Amino acid sequence: MPMPRNKKPALPDAPRFALYGEERRADNAESVHIELIETRSRVHQWHIENHTHSGLFQVLFLFGGEVSASINGAVWACAAPTVITIHPSVVHGFDFSAEAHGYVLTVDQNVLFAAAEDHGGLYAPLFVEPLALDLAGVAECARLESLLRHLLEEAAWPQYGHTLMLEWLARSALLLLVRLHAERRFADQSGRGDFELFSRFRAEVEQHYKEQWQVGQYAEALRAAPARLNRLCLKLAGKSAFDITQDRLMLEACRKLTYLPSSIASIAYELGFQDPAYFSRLFKKRMGQTPKEFRAG
Repeated sequence: MPMPRNKKPALPDAPRFALYGEERRADNAESVHIELIETRSRVHQWHIENHTHSGLFQVLFLFGGEVSASINGAVWACAAPTVITIHPSVVHGFDFSAEAHGYVLTVDQNVLFAAAEDHGGLYAPLFVEPLALDLAGVAECARLESLLRHLLEEAAWPQYGHTLMLEWLARSALLLLVRLHAERRFADQSGRGDFELFSRFRAEVEQHYKEQWQVGQYAEALRAAPARLNRLCLKLAGKSAFDITQDRLMLEACRKLTYLPSSIASIAYELGFQDPAYFSRLFKKRMGQTPKEFRAG
């Protein structure tokens, strides 16, 4: 998160808008609104005065350029890719660089409150206080951009189920941010070096689980001692490195048994087993039933 700088008094009498420059929401306003950063900012010479939004949560997704964000009287200097989250009561304004591009997502409080009732305040960590989340190197960044593009397309061309689609896409984008924020907090609590090693291990498992690598092979690829890797997995995941590799293998087996018409023997071979009978015994040991019983399920 960028460090606040140039501390100055917040503006308690900052104007309150629906969307910036609009005094009130239209009677038929959508519960979710999305627009390109440049749509509104270019009209105002890339400068958005301090203001608040009544009953509306807002998220700025900056995928190019820079922004100087005034957040409750503090100034955050952020470069893309960055996300800034804003509660309705937060006084905020922006000065964008001319090449800035990205999205501004605005969500009615009722959409998030309804989700909170269903999922126990799932999105609350994003808005308890203003956040700036650095997306540099984040694997989900492309997926996030894709969701926002779909949101923009849906907003432009309403079809059957339009309102639900807008809300689902918006909640999906916010959920990705919740995951990212939780990972960052987890990394801070666990030690960033340990968390990065664990993340690299999970990535290696994803790449090599069908080859049925041993823990020693993963440790060698990661240049870490097998004992350290195992302790790390127990600390962060509550299970051994070996169990993590086996869980991934069994997850893929379950997927193939559910969605593919292939024989059990064929699936066993696809997953790197030379002996289908051994695959069946291992599957029953870890899943509590045979592959045939699971498929019949």
